[in-house]
Order: sequence, then C-alpha cells, then structure tokens
Amino acid sequence: MAKAAKQLYACQNCGVTANKWAGKCAGCGEWNSLVEETDAGPPPGSGIRLGGRKGSVVTLEGLTGDTEEAPRIPTGLIELDRVTGGGVVPGSAILIGGEPGIGKSTLLLQLAANLANAGRRALYFSGEEATAQVRLRAERLGLADSPVALASETNLANILATSADGDLPDLVIIDSIQTLWSDTLEAPPGTVGQMRATAQSLIRFAKQSGSAVILVGHVTKEGQIAGPKVIEHMVDTVLYFEGDRGNPFRLLRAIKNRFGATDEIGVFEMADRGLQEVRNPSELFLGDRSGDAPGAAVFAGIEGTRPVLVEIQALVAPSALGTPRRAVVGWDSSRLAMVLAVLDARCGVSLASHDVYLNVAGGLKITEPAADLAAAAALLSSFSGVPLPKDHVYFGEVSLSGAVRAASHMPNRLREAEKLGFEVAVLPAAGDIEKKASAIQVSRVKHLKHLADTLSPCD
Repeated sequence: MAKAAKQLYACQNCGVTANKWAGKCAGCGEWNSLVEETDAGPPPGSGIRLGGRKGSVVTLEGLTGDTEEAPRIPTGLIELDRVTGGGVVPGSAILIGGEPGIGKSTLLLQLAANLANAGRRALYFSGEEATAQVRLRAERLGLADSPVALASETNLANILATSADGDLPDLVIIDSIQTLWSDTLEAPPGTVGQMRATAQSLIRFAKQSGSAVILVGHVTKEGQIAGPKVIEHMVDTVLYFEGDRGNPFRLLRAIKNRFGATDEIGVFEMADRGLQEVRNPSELFLGDRSGDAPGAAVFAGIEGTRPVLVEIQALVAPSALGTPRRAVVGWDSSRLAMVLAVLDARCGVSLASHDVYLNVAGGLKITEPAADLAAAAALLSSFSGVPLPKDHVYFGEVSLSGAVRAASHMPNRLREAEKLGFEVAVLPAAGDIEKKASAIQVSRVKHLKHLADTLSPCD
C-alpha cells in the first residue's frame, strides 16, 4: 500500500517547513507566511526514486589535470558579456531578478533575438504575458523578424517536452520561475515547493542537454529575489537588474558567477528601441555635473574590474528638528553615520544640529568602503560652503581613528580619472602607485583632519 502524502507547512519567505500551521514563522519571524503543501516525494526530474537501490562507489580524481576553459556563446550585447564573464556558457543556469517594469523581459528578448539572428535556436516561454503581448514588444523594439521560438506556457512538463523536441536549443528563457507549476505537487505556482521543484528540473535539463537556461525571478519589497534562497545556490549565475523608474539608466550586476568575476556591472540606457549599451559609464554619471556648487565630490570607484567615476552630492543645512534628518540615496546609511561620527570626534566638525542629505548621482549604488573620503569631502564642502576643485577626484577608506586607509586597484582608478580630464587625485598616503601608471597629480592624505583643515567655512 502506498504511503499517504504528508502535509507540511512551508514558509514562503525563507523555506522553513513545519508540521503544523503557525501565525509566525519560526525561521525568519515573518507573519502569515506558512502555506500548506503536500510532501508527495522527490521533485520531478530529480532522478530520485522512492525506495531506490543502494548506491555504487564512484571514481575519485585529483585536482591536477588538463581542463578546458568553459566555452562561451556571445550574446551580441557587450555589457551583458562583461557581466557574465564573456558570454553565456552552454549548459549553465542563470537567474536574473529585478523590480517589475525595470526591463528584464526587454533585455532577454533582445538577447534571444541576437542569438536567433546569429543562427542559434532560442526558445522564449512567457508565463506572465500572452504571445500577442510579446510580439507587440518585439515590434516596438524592431525585433519582429528575428526567428525566436515563442510560447505562452506555465506547465513544467510541457516546457521540458517542447525544449527536448527536435534540435536542442542553445538558449531557453523562462519568464518567470514564479509562474511555473508541476502537476506532481499539490501546491499553487509560486510556492516554495513548486519553485524548488521546477528550478531543479530545468537545471537538470540544462546540464544534460547543454542548453543554457535563464530564469526570471520576482523580487520582494526588500529587493531580494522572492522564493527560497536555495534557488540562488542551485544556479550558476545570479544577476540583478537595478535602476530607478524615473531614471533611464539600468545597471546589471553579477552577484554570483561560477564562470566569471562577481560584482561586475553592465550599464544600459532605456530608450524607445529598447535597452542601449553605455560603453563609458563614467561620462554618463558625470554628464550633468556642475563644478561651482559646494557639496559635490567625484569618487573614483571600482565595480568588479571596471573603474567608474561618479559624483557624490551632499547637502548640510541647519535643522529645526529635535532630531536632525539623515537621508541617503545610493550609499550605506551606516557608513554615513560612521563618517559623521569621525568628523565630530577626530576632526572637530560637528553636524549634530544639521540635516544631512547624501546622494550618489546617476542611480548607482556604491558598496565599497573607498567612497568614505569622497563622501567626507562632499560633506565638508557643503558645511563650509567652499566648492571643491572641478579637476579633483577622491577615494580612500576612513577608519574610526580618522586615518585614511589605502584602496585597491589604485592605478586603474587613476587611469580612468586621467582619461576623463581630471588633473589631481586626492588619495590615501599609504599604498604604492606605479610611476608610469598615470600622469595625474597625486595629493596624499594621511588623516581626515588634513582634508578638513583645507575646507574652512566662508566668512
């Protein structure tokens, strides 16, 4: 007699299971996130059978040996090739997430059209839009004549059967993973069980067939890909599509990449004909810069292996509130609090009675600590009313003692600044720089107080 299916309750936020329902998840603390699911056995396509035979001993190998580099399929989009490490790897699984309307479907439709026009077979399965809607988008982008194979389908078995029929595809796009369902699980689409099972089956198909599979994932209000975190561990590459709807520029960032570097970014601009590549993002982020206003400093940053120059804007104004405001866009608010504390304790510059606003121009989100010195320079400039020189760039990490610590990839930052016409780089006193790396003039700063002393308030 077959064993009855076991009823479980799975959290839709973190994936933790429980034997009985509860209002609050014991794993992540989220309320009303437990949904009843049926544990009907292994997921489809996993190759696991109930009551399977005993395993056999496998052959173990050493680390030495000749291994060929993973082949690549050029996407026709240089910025996308940069983020993926040189192109799409056959047999790989890629997960791309982003807010609704940010341009994920547009980017993937352009990718599928490029591969199809190059003579490769590309399949596009849309689970959220009808085929007529996708065709309208293709006409608007000028891609209607591309031989992309299109279908509106959410049944996993039908998608796998179609993909395996005839010549194996080079690329399979699933838009999106939250809409897929398998009839072997008694759970609605988008639940933890369905997402885990369908993702595992698609990844297994990619590894066996050599077809690259791209999965589109929704994001939560916190900006993370919705669903169990295990899906991000299962795939080979995780990409995030970032940007502001009020800003035409989009950033494609690699969070995980088994075949290339992480934290690489690709910059696109949303236009009438779709996403256009931005080859020089530094000129983009500095295009509308005004050098005669206080509170603006140019930061020479590194995104992955690419040097990027961006303007950091600060506004310091007297506050009429008992607790002054601290607003940050594009930077970590805790780093701002630390820089303000160092200015107060180590440099004698107190902003406790002032509102502080900090913004990274162009919609870029900065995470590296080397932006501390540029942010501090912008704050000091706004507080004193003294504009910073237009031909200066800043980078360096500020420690709690006020010392300015060395940053990585200093020669690359200097070469990018010199290429864009900057003449002076304010950087940490520590750290070696090759004399032939750049002809830009270097101004060394050992302590943040040295920078504060040069920006005295106007009379």
